[in-house]
Amino acid sequence: MRRIASDVRVDVKSFIIANMEVRRAPHVPELDLYRAHPGSGLGRLVDSENDPPPYWAYHWAGGTVIARHILDHPEVVSGLRVLDLGSGSGIVGIAAAMAGAGKVIAADTDPNALVATQLNALINGVNIEAINGDVTIGDPPGVDLILVGDLFYDEATARRVTGFLLRCAAAGIQILIGDPGRSYLPRTHLRLIAEYLVSDFADAEGRAVKPSSVYAFLAGTI
Repeated sequence: MRRIASDVRVDVKSFIIANMEVRRAPHVPELDLYRAHPGSGLGRLVDSENDPPPYWAYHWAGGTVIARHILDHPEVVSGLRVLDLGSGSGIVGIAAAMAGAGKVIAADTDPNALVATQLNALINGVNIEAINGDVTIGDPPGVDLILVGDLFYDEATARRVTGFLLRCAAAGIQILIGDPGRSYLPRTHLRLIAEYLVSDFADAEGRAVKPSSVYAFLAGTI
């Protein structure tokens, strides 16, 4: 994606409202999300090499499959304190809030993602607390359940996230992971819960589908 040198920072909230479309989430029609389209001009949000790509503007299979599972099985989150780790657009946290979670926290290292999460929460009529930063370097959070979608896309990130989840599982926190089978998925710690046919990032229209899974993350190996 082209990076544009500029001394003027774009107001992300205004940009999203003006340049993205509110559309039903693929495979999760209960949710509306601000989504990118060819005319969105997302390059205006990426004006230096230090800015992360706007991954939050697109749908991903891991988040989609967890959101679908939660809405199909609201007892998974009902009344619980939930952390949506690497929240992106907020689809997972919003689904948890809609399904009756007691409290939902969305954490992401990209501040723009959290702006999108709050806007998406607003149009879906739910409340989500946003945390900007890498929570994986800290102690286990005060939550009952951690939901993780699409965080095993590279080796370094997967190693850091897996170490954090092992600490959280040892502390008694439940963990669910959604993933379409990416290379760095910590398979020895996973127990399959459910499988759905959903689309992934590369299919902008959500038409091509492939199996993606929801797993329980376990402290020990299986």
